[in-house]
Amino acid sequence: MAHTSVLLKETIDALNLRPGMTVVDGTLGGGGHSEAILEKITPGGRLVGIDKDEYAINVSKERLKEFSGNTVYVHDDFKHIKEILCMLNIDGIDGAVIDLGVSSFQLDQCMRGFSYNLDSRLDMRMNIKDKTCAADIVNSYAQEDLERILRDYGEERWAARIAEFIVRERSDRPIITTGHLVEVIKKAVPSGARRDGPHPARRSFQALRIEVNGELDALREALFGFVQALENKARIAVITFHSLEDRIVKQEFRRFADPCECPKSFPVCVCGKVSMGKVITKKPVLPSITEVEQNSRARSAKLRIFEARR
Repeated sequence: MAHTSVLLKETIDALNLRPGMTVVDGTLGGGGHSEAILEKITPGGRLVGIDKDEYAINVSKERLKEFSGNTVYVHDDFKHIKEILCMLNIDGIDGAVIDLGVSSFQLDQCMRGFSYNLDSRLDMRMNIKDKTCAADIVNSYAQEDLERILRDYGEERWAARIAEFIVRERSDRPIITTGHLVEVIKKAVPSGARRDGPHPARRSFQALRIEVNGELDALREALFGFVQALENKARIAVITFHSLEDRIVKQEFRRFADPCECPKSFPVCVCGKVSMGKVITKKPVLPSITEVEQNSRARSAKLRIFEARR
């Protein structure tokens, strides 16, 4: 399946791009957002494309080869944005985009272990050099920790039951493939609950991917670093795909806009914390019905935008 960027037009329009700008794509992925950004900021512009997945960088280099003179590729975690910009001698940026979803080509690469529809080794590492993969978690975490991950990161109704079935199954033989894990989950989820709605393993696979890659732990740190790096009136656009990510982005954007910690009873602010800008999207931008029909991956996407004020 070809990678299709979600909320592409809405994201590009929100950034107010023009030639000569320096923009960061914190999650390069398949290069869709980067390509659209480069079309707006060239000639004279520069795009910094960051991704933990070296394969994603190689795919994007091919897609963006006509913009090779305007693009810098960085194999790293976007939470290190401060260090990355320092390394590149960039003092400030004119815009940024973060797309927190897993890319279509990652799902379609059987050996990566992201998909519950393809039987492969249970991996899910964005950076294949990381030590811990999904199989390590499934076979070594305590039952209560598995339940917490499935409940908190996957918002899985049957978290306790799935964790119990995983622990029971692995006592007989290790769970090392995606197909084996899907079988266990299907046994754990009651037949009535499997009949309607999404694939019964979708939430569990999402939860494990988040745990393997430390996605939520890095998000708050990354958002602060990106907003600090924005020039005056520059914007950051963040696309999320589940409520935990969206809640973090919403909360952090609100905190950046109004960081005051003084009690409401105080007549004036004395904490000294200054607003970093304003929230552009009071409510998230959602994909159109047409986009969802054409790309089912867009169904749960939400876009939030913040503008820096210096």
